[in-house]
Amino acid sequence: MSASVTGHRAQGMENSCDILITNASAVIPKVGVVECDIAIEDGRIKTLKPSQNASASRRINAAGRYVLPGAIDPHVHYGVYTPIDEAALTESRSAAVGGVTTMMRMLRLYDTDYRAVEKQLQASKGAHYIDYAIHASILRKEQVKDIPYLKKKGINSLKIYMNLGADLNHIYMDLEPGEHGVKDGEVNMDDSLLSSIVEVGAKEHSTILVHAENPAVCAEHIRRGKEMGMSGLKAWSDCRPPQSEAESVAKISTLGRKFGANLYFVHIGSNAALDAILAERQKGNANYYIETCPQYLTHTYDFASVTGKVVPPIRSKSDVQSVWSALRNGIIDTVGTDHVANRLDIKMGNGDLWSALAGFPGIATMLPVLLDQGVNGDRISIERVAEVTSYNTARIFGMYPSKGTIQQGSDADLVMIDMDLEQKATPELLQSYSDYTIYDGWKLRGWPVLTMVRGKVVMEAGHVAQDALGHGQFVARP
Repeated sequence: MSASVTGHRAQGMENSCDILITNASAVIPKVGVVECDIAIEDGRIKTLKPSQNASASRRINAAGRYVLPGAIDPHVHYGVYTPIDEAALTESRSAAVGGVTTMMRMLRLYDTDYRAVEKQLQASKGAHYIDYAIHASILRKEQVKDIPYLKKKGINSLKIYMNLGADLNHIYMDLEPGEHGVKDGEVNMDDSLLSSIVEVGAKEHSTILVHAENPAVCAEHIRRGKEMGMSGLKAWSDCRPPQSEAESVAKISTLGRKFGANLYFVHIGSNAALDAILAERQKGNANYYIETCPQYLTHTYDFASVTGKVVPPIRSKSDVQSVWSALRNGIIDTVGTDHVANRLDIKMGNGDLWSALAGFPGIATMLPVLLDQGVNGDRISIERVAEVTSYNTARIFGMYPSKGTIQQGSDADLVMIDMDLEQKATPELLQSYSDYTIYDGWKLRGWPVLTMVRGKVVMEAGHVAQDALGHGQFVARP
């Protein structure tokens, strides 16, 4: 720090800060767009005022740009195809490019004792550019006893895979730190396990994330589809029909009402699933939250590449319209990505529909897609983007008001947006471990140009700061 700056700060500490963002159009959820200067000190927002004359170690001119609360991606798979000590680096880097300041990992451990999470937490330290939190997938009955332990560790959300059972019971687990290859496991989410997770989760006031699909229905359709030699993403959608989602929504809702649970439905992309959740929500006695993903807003099953294979599948044009409508009208609470950090040689299997793996990367394109297709496409407002990518997520998962808003005392997790910047999405631009994107070649208008995590600039003009590696911290949630 220069002598002149030091002298300035000594004269009036109340009128000094580490960083001053000037001429900002701050998008403050539930308030609106506020023209102000944002003073940041010790990683937090110090003041929001018009035309502040504060001395600062660094000034950032945000004229002509929106400043949003940093995006929180509630649905990220990393640590599955590369161990967490490597995956954290590549995927948090990609997140920073996309304006994401907190990523929430869907952890899948097969151990009978969830105290094995300690190794994952240790290996995650020092490996992230941005902040991170964890959802614990409960995959076997022996793990249910550890739900109170997980809460004490700051992991207060649980994932239920209702889609695992019957002949569809194989899933890849997270690797041990330093381990390579893939780790396969069998999961049978029977009624007894389902009930015990919801009961204990509700008792601990945990949020229960639900993958709602009926595996018996899907398994039968897939068996027939293979016999008939079906191919293409329309076949994949037909083999995992929206009705199987609706059936599972009704089933888990009965348990949710019985125990008074907080149910959070992940990756909802069909009109049938939306209708089923709304019908159950009206019955009361449980809290309902709905997440969708960018792919359900941009792609239909007419997409010609198997890279678009995902669970649940991308659907019809009318489903896409329904999801946009629900997002615009406040029915959908959050947008997550269901980001999977895999590569084409793993993803594509033998190149056919049935051997290809489900899932693809998406953490860096979440905001650009919502800005291009949503705001610049006149479908949703910039205020709505801030709500569904940050504010609602922070509130649902116990991070608010440290995260999810722009106000005095909150973490300085901020993303500066240039609504006119048009860039072609490419794997190189997105900087993930993945070497492909379903948006490859798309010209998206509206991109983050600066990402700040707790007062540290981790990305500027597409370049991720190397000295920011290790800045990301674990966010423990009560």
